[in-house]
Amino acid sequence: MGVAFISVFALVLLFLGFEMLLVLGVPGLLIKELYFTRLPDIAIGQRILGGVNHSTLLAIPFFLFAAEIMARGHIARHLTTMVKGFLGHRPGGMGYSTIAGSAAFGSVSGSAPATVAAMGRIMYPELRKAGYGEKISLGLIVSSAESALLIPPSITLIIYGWLTGTSITGLFAGGLVIGIFLSLAFAAYVMVEGKLSGRTGSAPMPWPDRMRAVRAAIWALGLPVIILGGIYSGTFTPTEAAAVSVIYAILVERVVYREMSLRDVYTIAGQAAITTSVIFVLLAMGSLVSYFITLAQVPGLVISFMETIEANWIVFLIVVNLVFLIAGMFIDPNSALLVLVPAFYPVALAFGIDPVHFGLIVCLNICIGMITPPFGLDIFVASSTLNKPVSAVIAGVWPFVGINIGTLVVVTYVPDLSTFLPRLLLG
Repeated sequence: MGVAFISVFALVLLFLGFEMLLVLGVPGLLIKELYFTRLPDIAIGQRILGGVNHSTLLAIPFFLFAAEIMARGHIARHLTTMVKGFLGHRPGGMGYSTIAGSAAFGSVSGSAPATVAAMGRIMYPELRKAGYGEKISLGLIVSSAESALLIPPSITLIIYGWLTGTSITGLFAGGLVIGIFLSLAFAAYVMVEGKLSGRTGSAPMPWPDRMRAVRAAIWALGLPVIILGGIYSGTFTPTEAAAVSVIYAILVERVVYREMSLRDVYTIAGQAAITTSVIFVLLAMGSLVSYFITLAQVPGLVISFMETIEANWIVFLIVVNLVFLIAGMFIDPNSALLVLVPAFYPVALAFGIDPVHFGLIVCLNICIGMITPPFGLDIFVASSTLNKPVSAVIAGVWPFVGINIGTLVVVTYVPDLSTFLPRLLLG
């Protein structure tokens, strides 16, 4: 009864508009005072501090910093110009260019909001000129950015790996497959929608211009090669790859493209520091909630409940998907990870579900939450970046939400799709 009261109290704080720091932290402290009175106060401080005292998490500020540099610099524009040169003249070409460009940018940023901001500025005018309506243009930009949460270096997968002790390299390998699969699903929709609407491509870019676009993008393309090649070859850990990505991005923007001043780098570093601070505060408070979830033996209660109703792994994953989909509509992705994964992950292991497979199910649910009303973060990023009403963005995302749910069903019940590449790379 007391736990139910605290859960309701947390929901009240959420709907009253309190920051997630308080939504997570205040109920956590109440649990300590009501149920774990013998636990010394110093243990709480140690748990909060220990929640962010992990070397794996160092990858997050580095990738965020690199993402901000690329979003404000010319890397995103050069990548997009190259993709448009080879796809833009095809029927539905600007749609394909948006999807492929978002995947390319996501593969060097790891941040869906940064991808929405960068690609939205570049591709929204191009989509409108190519005859795409406002709804599908906005929906495509917001949804295509999801690939940044799946294709390495995904910050969401880094947090999941830290929470569960799952191999980051394995998660990155599985995420690469699922990210490409989702992008292909979006491309299939664009193809069908384009044929139904009779939309044609733009004029083909002359081959000399294509080659110039490739040469301009070579330095930008070097970043995913360095990150992914370094990680999968064993040259870098994911954290080291994150640090290298920052150095490389600064050198490309400052030395090669010569469009970014040192003052710009300083400003970007400040913005990245603010974003990092917000995430790390949530991680710290979320680790406290995770600690109490473990002490309260919540995973054991979930397992007992599943045994009582004689549920198998198929039913369990249906429950997981429903819970994450609903949570994603109301709370930010990091908070959903921090609260729900500690409760469900041990149950997933008890059912024999592969940790990488479970992580990608969770991550794809997080992707859907990022574009789902009423509080999908990427919806508001697109609205702010493109100066469009939130209602207009929401109207455009529904077909892509449906595609996401269909993809989620496939990923959930075809485990090999998530695990074959990690097995191939890691043995």
